[in-house]
Amino acid sequence: MAILKIARMGHPVLGRPADPVSDPAAPAMARLIADMMETMADAQGIGLAAPQVHVPLRIVLFFVPPGRAADPHALEGDPAGPVPLTCLINPEIEPLDDATEDGWEACLSVPGLTGLVPRFKHIRYRGLAPDGRLIDRKAQGFHARVVQHECDHLDGVLYPRRMHDLATLGFVEEIQRSKTPPSDKEEAA
Repeated sequence: MAILKIARMGHPVLGRPADPVSDPAAPAMARLIADMMETMADAQGIGLAAPQVHVPLRIVLFFVPPGRAADPHALEGDPAGPVPLTCLINPEIEPLDDATEDGWEACLSVPGLTGLVPRFKHIRYRGLAPDGRLIDRKAQGFHARVVQHECDHLDGVLYPRRMHDLATLGFVEEIQRSKTPPSDKEEAA
């Protein structure tokens, strides 16, 4: 396995639609997926798409840790619960209704920045697992957000293009600082 270089905003691979995977069982696909897993773990990400590692193929990885799940105590498979590391090949997303909500997003390809992005609240997604079985799930909350974010990469879309107001785009540290109540010393300054 290898840690791959992550493409950053502005690289052409991130601005084009990715190609479908024609042979999910190919040995090269297993190597790529293993390298993507190692790269995502090294970067401390919760999702990664193949175009982010300079490979224009329709493959995404993601997981939802209990602390980010809408219901951290839900059983695995519940749309609001935690999700184990998942690899989707040639995924498709279907919104289940028109409801959206804004949420803060960051991206390994847009390092250091975060922005307020609207996403569908409830989706259904389908794709192939590396072993060829069909994954067909419903998702809500953060689970739905991370799947939509990663699949956007497959269509050449980075989250700033989804934002309604670029005034909500900023450096992570500055956004976090602005949400933290100032101490007495800071108020006096």
